[in-house]
Amino acid sequence: MRAVGAVTTDQPSPAAPAARRASRSRPGRVALVFAVAAVVLVLMVLASLAFGVRAMDPAQVWRAIFSPDTADPDQFVVLQLRVPRTVIGLAAGVALGLAGTVIQGVTRNPIADPGLLGINAGASLAVVLGISFVGIVDPLGYIWLAFAGAGLAAVAVFSIGRGEPVRLALVGAAVTAFITPLIALVLLQDTEAFNQYRFWAVGSLTGRELGTVGVLWPFLLVGAVLAFFLAHRLNLLALGEDVASALGQRVGVTRGLAGVAIVLLCGTATALAGPIALVGLVVPHAARRLIGSDYRLVMPLALLLGPIMLLAADVLGRLVVPNSELEAGVVAAFLGAPVLIAVARSRKVAGL
Repeated sequence: MRAVGAVTTDQPSPAAPAARRASRSRPGRVALVFAVAAVVLVLMVLASLAFGVRAMDPAQVWRAIFSPDTADPDQFVVLQLRVPRTVIGLAAGVALGLAGTVIQGVTRNPIADPGLLGINAGASLAVVLGISFVGIVDPLGYIWLAFAGAGLAAVAVFSIGRGEPVRLALVGAAVTAFITPLIALVLLQDTEAFNQYRFWAVGSLTGRELGTVGVLWPFLLVGAVLAFFLAHRLNLLALGEDVASALGQRVGVTRGLAGVAIVLLCGTATALAGPIALVGLVVPHAARRLIGSDYRLVMPLALLLGPIMLLAADVLGRLVVPNSELEAGVVAAFLGAPVLIAVARSRKVAGL
């Protein structure tokens, strides 16, 4: 006979099922977020191929992809214009999403992105100098100038800032403030350079050849591999440098590898699509809001969200103005500006 008030162990506690459901809810939520993101990315790719200034039957797009006829003008538009535009949007979006995540993780700065750290300014200056003084007019020539300029700016900012969040922000702002008038000075004296530069500087997926992706994909691949390799290290770094060092991490090595990844990813994105701002800022915040602050999950989600945002901006730019287009960089700025304001007003920034 059991004593009154005795605790029985043969029946599960009422809280146990709830605890088990809670333990399963996060993996289930993460899987759902990734599944939805993958579906949205596929839809954005289809929208990028189907929508534009030229109205087109979806069946015609399907035939252009799977049974192309180059004599058909609609299929020619799909194959020669929209497919390269979509592929470049995918590649540049991946690079921007991963670059922004690494930059924010290594600097622990919630408003860090390639545009706010002087990297886009460095790429722009290199392109301007190449157009004005070397006479480069081939878009394939721009990619190497943009890549080199982005790399040099990143090296300068990170070497002077030494990985400290406040110093990096200040140095990035100083580099941008120093470079911007130099660009204006060159352009004001060279009208031809200005006419060529303005189409690249606005940030766009048009006017780029598919061959640029063929040239730059090794840099994107190495940068992406490095970004994923750094995910666990960024988790430790988020606890603070002292804690990360106590747990056996060499913080200097982490910063060095992060710098290499940032140069490769930012250089690739800027060379492909021009200096598109705020995509690298918005994507990491969106990923952390959806699945938490674990960089091992944030990194692959950023890989999906980056091209989603860039392709969405490009598609919206084709549709909002009748018989014309807004460049993807302009639309991305409109989409990202409210997020930047929200981050600035927020009292809580998760995961940094």
